[in-house]
Amino acid sequence: MDFSFSSIIWLFFIFAMLGPMIQQAKLNQKRYQLTRQFERKRGSRLITLIHRQESLSILGIPLSKFINIEDSEQVLRAIRLTPPDMPIDIILHTPGGLVLASEQIARALENHPAKVTAFVPHYAMSGGTMIALSADEIVMDSNAVLGPVDPQIGQYPAASILETVRLKGTAKVDDNTLILADMSSKAIAQVKDFITYLLTDNLGEEKALEISEIFSSGRWTHDYPINFEFLSKLGLPVSRELPAEVFAIMDQYPQPAQRRPSVQYIPLPYGGKEEK
Repeated sequence: MDFSFSSIIWLFFIFAMLGPMIQQAKLNQKRYQLTRQFERKRGSRLITLIHRQESLSILGIPLSKFINIEDSEQVLRAIRLTPPDMPIDIILHTPGGLVLASEQIARALENHPAKVTAFVPHYAMSGGTMIALSADEIVMDSNAVLGPVDPQIGQYPAASILETVRLKGTAKVDDNTLILADMSSKAIAQVKDFITYLLTDNLGEEKALEISEIFSSGRWTHDYPINFEFLSKLGLPVSRELPAEVFAIMDQYPQPAQRRPSVQYIPLPYGGKEEK
């Protein structure tokens, strides 16, 4: 059977389309198996909120992900399908995202009657931190971090906009900056009130107000890493007992393949003695 050049091109595109689809189907099956194993072991519902750049298109274009309304819809649906007496575990690996979506998820988790545990293997920043604070327990890797939840207005931190107006005075800034300053003060108050609401039941109102001020006031840059030791000193319910299964699940959410990897190692655990 003879193949023309155009036939070869068509076959190439067909394989280029089917290959990623088959690979994604296998990946989804592995994720399902590990999720069910985790749920049976802990007797819980497991929800994953993992944002990475995954090659989802046929051309392998990486798509950056963050917490959005679609995420909140899916998480809320999972919570609705969970019996009131069943614990919920949520794996968080996210740079954050929309405040509205993050607040919806956090409020729904906080309202769940059974225990809610947030697992943070690497980082849960901004809106991810807000969701983690809604849990009854935050289980982190020793090197994992949370982040501030200070609002961002456009490309600027809300606290920095207010500080600019304070330093220059209202008479020396334009109307647009004054509008941004008004939005900033409202956004900071909104986030502070919500964090206080999340923490009051477990920590009391006074402690909740103190922690919400620390997280929302803009005392740090938005990407400041808040580690286990600091969270523990604040009196938050944190633990370092992160199950190995969490990392096994994380492995099923790989970064897109690169021509030259920036990090490379032999993916095997080493013992205490020197390997021969």
